[in-house]
Amino acid sequence: MFRIKSSVCMVLLALGSLAQAVESGEDSAVTLGEVRVQSAAGGLPARSVLSSVNLLGSDQIENQNIKAPWQLFNLMPGVMMTEFGMGTTSGKLSFRAFNGEGEVNAVKLLIDGIPSNSNDGNMPYLDMLAPLDIESIELVKGTNDPRYGLHNIAGNANLTTRIGGNYTRARVGLGSFATRDLQLSKGIEENGLAQNYFLAYQAGDGWRDHAFSEKFSGAGKWFFSPNEGRSNFGLIVRAYQQVAQEAGYLSPAQLRADRRQSPASNDTDGGERAMQQISLHADHQFSDRVYGSAKAYLNHIDDRRWLDYGQGTTPQERAIQETHKGVIGTLTWRPVVSGLYDLAIESGVDAEWQDNRSQRYTISQRVRSAQTRDQQFDLNIAGAFVQAVIRLTENLKIVPAYRVDRVDGSYTNLRTGVNYAINDFGVISQPKLSALYTLAPGYSLYGNVGRSFQIGGGTGAYHVNPLVDQTPSLNDGWEAGLKFKPLAGVEGRVALWRQVASNEMPRVLYGDDNDVEAIGKTRRQGIDLELSARLGDRTRVWSFLSLQQSKILQAGATEPEAQGKEIDHVPPYLVSAGIEHRLLPALRVSATVNAQGSYYLNRKNSTDKFGAYTLLNLSANYQLNRTTSLDFQVRNVANEKYEYAWYSKDVDKTFHSPGEGRSFFAALNLAY
Repeated sequence: MFRIKSSVCMVLLALGSLAQAVESGEDSAVTLGEVRVQSAAGGLPARSVLSSVNLLGSDQIENQNIKAPWQLFNLMPGVMMTEFGMGTTSGKLSFRAFNGEGEVNAVKLLIDGIPSNSNDGNMPYLDMLAPLDIESIELVKGTNDPRYGLHNIAGNANLTTRIGGNYTRARVGLGSFATRDLQLSKGIEENGLAQNYFLAYQAGDGWRDHAFSEKFSGAGKWFFSPNEGRSNFGLIVRAYQQVAQEAGYLSPAQLRADRRQSPASNDTDGGERAMQQISLHADHQFSDRVYGSAKAYLNHIDDRRWLDYGQGTTPQERAIQETHKGVIGTLTWRPVVSGLYDLAIESGVDAEWQDNRSQRYTISQRVRSAQTRDQQFDLNIAGAFVQAVIRLTENLKIVPAYRVDRVDGSYTNLRTGVNYAINDFGVISQPKLSALYTLAPGYSLYGNVGRSFQIGGGTGAYHVNPLVDQTPSLNDGWEAGLKFKPLAGVEGRVALWRQVASNEMPRVLYGDDNDVEAIGKTRRQGIDLELSARLGDRTRVWSFLSLQQSKILQAGATEPEAQGKEIDHVPPYLVSAGIEHRLLPALRVSATVNAQGSYYLNRKNSTDKFGAYTLLNLSANYQLNRTTSLDFQVRNVANEKYEYAWYSKDVDKTFHSPGEGRSFFAALNLAY
């Protein structure tokens, strides 16, 4: 069913798994590094979701040399990295055998609990963050988390940032290709008032020609805690600006001739992106057993991109402007019930109102010749959920949950003046059930079933075709896993999972209509293996392996040749592994490996396979004194040649974006 390179097998045998995990006892989460645990008196944390939950702490994040925050997910199990390498569109993450092409964006992104996807489910707001300001990353995989609806198809990722504390931190980095990185973080907390400020600047020429990028980001966070800490009120403001060139995609012949070149036709390719996010937060402990939380937010993005794919395609200017407003409220009650070991009931409501504009033009050297798209569409979605965490016995916990969502809105084609209503999706019901049984201290068996959903992105959510009233794509999934901790400092997980989607609807990425097409019925399934160990006081090892398979069970009417074939851009395996060792009291060194298998570029599986790689990175951290340290890193040590590739059926050609070769980075860290 699955195949793995012998070299990857050797890596897995040679290495174990990441950071010592915190003993979690009665949950299915695996914690990597140091994560501040939320008080049990508050709302239910992510680790209460009985699924494949992974938590990554700030000590594993803050010293990473990255060009974009999505690269941090290389440290987590079962996550696929899709590296476009095109200016403001640098790459993205995906998991559970969903690809990163942008056709079906299956991961709900949250920043400090605030929904942060664009209308189509992509994750541009992730770029507003930088490692020095990230406190932790929570990753929840599966269909059984009832807290979120839209885009929560395969799971969700929540990045929490530093709030509270008294500190001053700075990081100054230099690296290959004239890379410059500056991060400043400041926390001030006294008399119940917490102030946190963050600034970041990053620029570089890029590995390829015509690949310069420069970006600025900043954040201010103010939180006030009166009533002896029983209440907490906060405001978060973020802003981001980026200007970048694009080196363009290469034909196979160009790739063989010079991987670092940028064709002359791409001389004016590039992008400009501006984003803002404002959120209000309120939490209150009504009593020892009742806790409430509320959030309100506004997200805005203004994105413009000029690109020429070459090979007979038409150069384009693409522009989007989106404003999303939303509210979220949850209430957690922990009653005492005779006969139960523990009980927590959580309910929540959320709503989001989107105002979206999408435009496209045919161009020559950034000069417009014709407009091919001018769309304005409102998308409004409201949801509610309830879940109960019931500990029936000392060893048995079950979590029944139920969520409903309702979608509304309208779409106007501004080129024709025609208005369209939303498809009648009805009330989208999502039942979910999870259970965990502690077999013995350190051994927990868990399982879950659940439903998530997808609606069409862009104009695909609207009743454009009067003969078709699109129904939502329902994703029914299950997972069964064993989490084990046989020894102190050793922890692991084995999980089997499957997810079947009805009438899956990928976006037509290159069409002017901004519509979707029907794949049909699909199945994704896999096995996740995670192992982490601390070997004495000086060494940590980790190894994560995900074997996965995708299949089109029932092809759509427009592509019957895809029947029984694999979904494009889904590798059969993903690997993340490494070792960290403290050579001296002040010197820590590490080696990490990331690998994935190859995949077809279309759903007919008629192309060659691409995308496989095995990349080795080395790093070292030297602590000069209590406040100062130095980081050194070599990425892609073996200078392996790898690339991202996609296929256009319109011109029957493949397009290639080569990954970076060997590179070097150094950084100075200050912490007071």
